[in-house]
Formats: sequence, structure tokens, C-alpha cells
Amino acid sequence: MVRSVNTSAALRLALVGAAALSLAACASRPKPQPETAPPTTPPPATQPSETPPPVSGGPLAPIPGSAQDFIINVGERVYFDLDSHDVRADARPILDAQSAWLRRYPSVRVRIEGNADERGTREYNLALGARRANAVRDYLVNAGVTSDRISTISFGKEQPIDPGTTEEAYQKNRNARTAIVSGAR
Repeated sequence: MVRSVNTSAALRLALVGAAALSLAACASRPKPQPETAPPTTPPPATQPSETPPPVSGGPLAPIPGSAQDFIINVGERVYFDLDSHDVRADARPILDAQSAWLRRYPSVRVRIEGNADERGTREYNLALGARRANAVRDYLVNAGVTSDRISTISFGKEQPIDPGTTEEAYQKNRNARTAIVSGAR
């Protein structure tokens, strides 16, 4: 009889332990915080372009014409205002640099990915993301990049950069990203 009580107590203790481990596994983790925020206001007309200077020389420099070269030396993302698909003044230097880079490397094909923050319906944000992607595409085409090298897609609010729910997070998620899909070195 003593053995049956000890076995029963051990079984209950094991069940309680398993339940505690299950709850611990389901506990939420804090959301990761991104390192930087996008610019929220256009630069003054007297300032030089915000496009970073090209990285050259040295063993860690990206290969010219590579996806890393595009990301580091040109910039892959531009930002939009709330409920807008108008290209902002602070995006123009980046898009001008993208068009120059794409004209320099004519075999490269890109996909413009339009994104929105989490506010609004899924359908609204997909449509807004599409308008943002098309606005960037139109800018690049007007700057001399042939249209057959550019495709667009909208992710709406489905692929946020920052999962937060602050205005700063929303600003980061209102963007269009130019992603290289083929032809880079």
C-alpha cells in the first residue's frame, strides 16, 4: 500500500512538472527592437544627398555589381508617409542612386516590394503596398531603367521590419524595398 501511494505521488509530481514545462514553453518573448529608424523628414535642400559614399578598397569591400554592393553603396529601401504612395523628397537621392546603379549593370533584374504598417485592413494594405511598389517602379523607369527589368509585388502588412506598435515602428514598415532577383555578380 505504501508503494502505491509513493507511485501515485510521484506520478502527480511528474504531471505537475510536465504542465509547468509546457507553460514555460508557451511564454511570450519580448519583441526584438530594430537598430535604426528611417528618416521622417526630407533633408534640407542645401544638404548633400543622404546616399552613403561608396565603400571601396580593403578586404571587406563588396564586389562591384553584387547585391551587397547595391545594399551597402546604394540603399535598397525608401519610406513613405501614412496612407501615401507619393515618393518623398528624402527617397529621391536613393532612387536616383538605384537607377544609376541599375543602368551601370544592365543584366540585373529587380523586384520592388511594397509594404505597409499594420493599421488598416489586409486588403487596403495590399493595395497600398502595390501603389508604393508601382510608384518606385515608375520613378526608376522615368530615370532610365527599362521596365522589363522591374517586377513589383505587395506584401501589405504581412512582412513588417519592426513588429512593434509604436509610431516609430509604423514608420519603418511603410516602405518599398528594391530587391535584386538576378544578374548580380
